[in-house]
Amino acid sequence: MMATEHVCTGGPLAGVRVLDLSAYIAGPYGCTLLADQGADVVKVEPPTGDNLRKYPSTLDTESRAFLGVNRGKRGLVLDLKQPDALAVLHDLARQADVLVHNFRPSVPARLGIAYEQLAEVNPRLIYCAVTGYGETGPLKDKAGYDQVLQTMTGMCALQGKADGPPEILYGSVVDYYASSMVAAGVASALYERERSGRGQFVGVSLLRSALALQSARLVWAEGEPREIGRDMRSGGITGVHPTGGGYLYISANTPHFWQALCEKTGLADLAANPRYDSVRKRAEHRDEIVPRLHEALRARTALEWEAWFGEEVPCAAARGVEDMFDFPQVQAEKMISTFAHPVVGSYRGFAQAIKFGRSQADTPRAAPAFGEHSEEVLAEAGISAERVADLKKRGALR
Repeated sequence: MMATEHVCTGGPLAGVRVLDLSAYIAGPYGCTLLADQGADVVKVEPPTGDNLRKYPSTLDTESRAFLGVNRGKRGLVLDLKQPDALAVLHDLARQADVLVHNFRPSVPARLGIAYEQLAEVNPRLIYCAVTGYGETGPLKDKAGYDQVLQTMTGMCALQGKADGPPEILYGSVVDYYASSMVAAGVASALYERERSGRGQFVGVSLLRSALALQSARLVWAEGEPREIGRDMRSGGITGVHPTGGGYLYISANTPHFWQALCEKTGLADLAANPRYDSVRKRAEHRDEIVPRLHEALRARTALEWEAWFGEEVPCAAARGVEDMFDFPQVQAEKMISTFAHPVVGSYRGFAQAIKFGRSQADTPRAAPAFGEHSEEVLAEAGISAERVADLKKRGALR
C-alpha cells in the first residue's frame, strides 16, 4: 500500500505506515489496535510528551497507562510549532498511509496539518481526527474527556442504585470504544482506497462513541413520553451477589439457566413457582427472591460457587485484574506477552486484541521511550543526518 518498505512482517495491515499524533487514550489505543494488526505505527509527540506519560503510576520510570495504551509503536519527538519540524512531518505524511490526531477542530489548520493541507501533500492519505464532540456544532472546540461524556450522555444516570446519584464507569470505556472506532474506520477507509485510489477524512468523536454504546437504550418510539424505562438490567437476580467469601456475578435470564440456578442452590421451589417464571416477573418480585438466594450463597465462597455452577449457570467470581496475568483461559489464548523496554526493563502486558487464523502479526514491541526512534524513523524517510543534526540543534527534534 505504500512506497517505502519497513521490516514489519505479518498481520493483515503489514506494510501500512501510520503517523500517530494523538495523546491520552482514544486516538493512541486506536493506533495500537492497528499496530496489533501489523501496521508500522510511529508515535509523534511534542517536546512536552503525551500527557499520559505524566499520569500517576507506581512504576518509578514510566507511566503504566502509557505502556499499556501505546504498545507496538516507534517513538518520534517533533516540535510542530517550528517550521523545520513541520516540514519533516509533511515529508513523513507524504510517505504514510494514515495519520491520526486528537486536536480540537480549530487546531490542525493553525499547525499546518489540516486534512486539506495534508491531502495536497499526499492524496492517498487516510486522515483520522478524534474529537470530543465532532467537527461542527456549538461544542466542536470544547475539550472532551471520557467521564465528561459519560455524564453528559446519560450513561452515569443509569449506573448504581435507582434512588442513588449518577455513577462513573471507571476504566475509560468511552475512550476505548472510540479507539475501536478509530481502528475500524481507518481499516474501512484503507479498503475503500484500494478501489478508488484516494484517501479521505475519517471522523471519530467521544460523543458518537458514548451514544453508540447506548444504542439499545437510544430508541424513542413515536407517541412515547420522554421519561420511559430505558434500563436494560433484568432485575435483582442477574447481578453481583455476596457469598460465603467474595462476590459472584450471576446471569440467569433464560428459563434454562434460571432452572439450573435454583436447582444447584437448593431453591428448586422457586423454579417451580409460576410467580417467577419470566425475567419480568422475577424483577417484579426480586424482594422475595434475592434474600433467599443470598442465604443460599453463604454456603460457599464465590470461587467454590463458580466451580459448582460450571457451565450450567453463567457466572464469575469477582477477581482483581492482577489475576488475569496467569488466568488459565488468558494464558491459553496467549493474550499476555513479555515486553522489553529500554527504561522499565521487562514487563508483562496485554498483547493483541484480535486473533487472525492466517495473518497474525508478530508479538508487538513495547511502548516507545520518549523519542526512542526519532533518528531511525527520519533516516528511513530519507532525511539526511545533517538535517537531523540541525533539527536537534534547533530543539525541533529529540
